Amino acid sequence: MINITFPDGSVREYAEGTTALQIAESISSRLAQEVLVASVDGELYDLTRPIRHSASVKLHKWDDAEGKHAFWHSSAHLLAEALQILYPNIQFGIGPAIENGFYYDVNPGEGVVIKDADLAAIEKKMQELAAEKSPICRADIAKKDALKMFADRGETYKVELISELEDGKITTYTQGDFTDLCRGPHLPDTSYIKAIKLTSIAGAYWRGDEKRQQLTRIYGISFPKKKLLDDYLLLLEEAKKRDHRKIGKEMELFTFSQNVGQGLPLWLPKGTQLRLKLEELLKKIQMEYGYQQVITPHIGHKILYVTSGHYAKYGKDSFQPIHTPEEGEEFLLKPMNCPHHCEIYKAFPRSYKDLPLRLAEFGTVYRYEQSGELHGLTRVRGFTQDDAHIFCAPEDVKGEFIKVMNIIHIIFRALNFTDYEAQISLRDPENKEKYIGSEENWQQAEQAIIEVCEEKGVKAKIELGEAAFYGPKLDFMVKDALGRRWQLGTIQVDYNLPERFELEYTGADNQKHRPVMIHRAPFGSMERFVAVLIEHTAGKFPLWLVPDQAVILPISEKFNDYAHEVAKELRKHEVRVIIDERNEKIGRKIRDNELKKIPYLLIIGEKEIENNEISVRKQGEGDVGSMKITTFAALLKEEVEKQMVKMQ
Repeated sequence: MINITFPDGSVREYAEGTTALQIAESISSRLAQEVLVASVDGELYDLTRPIRHSASVKLHKWDDAEGKHAFWHSSAHLLAEALQILYPNIQFGIGPAIENGFYYDVNPGEGVVIKDADLAAIEKKMQELAAEKSPICRADIAKKDALKMFADRGETYKVELISELEDGKITTYTQGDFTDLCRGPHLPDTSYIKAIKLTSIAGAYWRGDEKRQQLTRIYGISFPKKKLLDDYLLLLEEAKKRDHRKIGKEMELFTFSQNVGQGLPLWLPKGTQLRLKLEELLKKIQMEYGYQQVITPHIGHKILYVTSGHYAKYGKDSFQPIHTPEEGEEFLLKPMNCPHHCEIYKAFPRSYKDLPLRLAEFGTVYRYEQSGELHGLTRVRGFTQDDAHIFCAPEDVKGEFIKVMNIIHIIFRALNFTDYEAQISLRDPENKEKYIGSEENWQQAEQAIIEVCEEKGVKAKIELGEAAFYGPKLDFMVKDALGRRWQLGTIQVDYNLPERFELEYTGADNQKHRPVMIHRAPFGSMERFVAVLIEHTAGKFPLWLVPDQAVILPISEKFNDYAHEVAKELRKHEVRVIIDERNEKIGRKIRDNELKKIPYLLIIGEKEIENNEISVRKQGEGDVGSMKITTFAALLKEEVEKQMVKMQ
């Protein structure tokens, strides 16, 4: 017999070899119908996998991230099974679950192209296979047997993956006539998958290397109930309406040019105004918290990034080195701002009295993202980080960390991001060679973040393997209006770069000491943050932030002179206002400017001139009435002030 401990602390006795599904059945038949996967001492188990020892067990349903992951991972295998039947010469790459659904990378065979038009037939085959209720069976397999099995099937991609695995830790999963190399876990059988939608096709280089073969990536999503799929498809339609690329064009915020280069956004005047208001907000907050602004070059000598470790870690993702006429001299477009800030710290001898030293910069950095992965403002090759680096004594790390958390909370509150969670990103304990620095430094840094979250009462999810290469971090995952999760603000504790750059300060004991470095970016990158903000608000920004607070709409050209007088007066009151002087009917002007999400429309005709007034229309509410220009300016000022008070 074995003892099973449940999350509430209760303990039950079961026979050795009992499965999680049997445990669920012993509790209630409804739970057994809803559970999808289990955690056994923190390790995810298939529901049908025997539990051989006493353990803590947690059962995961659809609403749990673990449940969705197993569901979508099994759906990826169902997709592969359908593809194997429809495309006999197909070869499979990888097919993971992702945040919303799953994908599979495949090579459909010589001369075969899978197109969008083929997705319906693939979906139909998946539905047929799901209905067969095929058990999904896990098997341990020796490395030599796995190599032979997949080599005999001509699965070159799988053979490559297997060759890198450790013998004794290889498993496969089989359903029907399809067997895949996989760690799992999976659903008990295919019948759990009730609703399927294949959403798109894209190209993807094998293992993310553009020098290797491009595979076909098929994306999909699935659900245990059709209604969940219907709701999701409605959400997709709403997401299309909120697409930041579409709204950004309509509102004239940013553009791209092939002549400038892929992934290099051009900020238009209105978008620049938006960015500057966001920067102004953060600069004001930073001033209150004792930050100093700095400016560093867009390039740096290669030696700088070799010293920091960025060249070893990001060299292949960077633009090609810039070679000067000087023999052997190489520069790089900077992938990070932190090495430059380390050099600013080193510019003068530092004392404990100078610390904490808080250096902030809106610094533009460059990464050579693959063209197939570029996406509007969310994935670009040149982006601006609201970067800051705090150099402090070890005993001040927690206090400074908490202050940064406070800044991030102020930013999120100001922009109405009310639904967010924290994630502690630590090293991968199985792959420590990916990181730089000593074991002692890592333990100190990781412990500091965990303790701060505990002291602040922040319930943070721990993710192994998500740390930066030089230190652990606390990431803030924000949910937007559509329930999508975005990683925005980040705080990182770094004991390693101060060592690599030999940073020092003189302590009160007159001895040399090493400072600790805290990296932080409340917005993350301005590009990504603006993209998320556009989609979160559907372009309806708060009045304090919106580029154009009002637009003046003369009913005809003869009222244009008065329109300019009104604009001049409003600008004296710091109202951001524009004039629509097009020779169009007033109905067309109203529609066009409402599409641009301008909060206030000021209509001017004969009556308004006679009364020295403006007719005010508010976005989404309709006519407000006629009023004096100064009255309207005061109304806007009051509305902005109320918004600013909420941000405190």
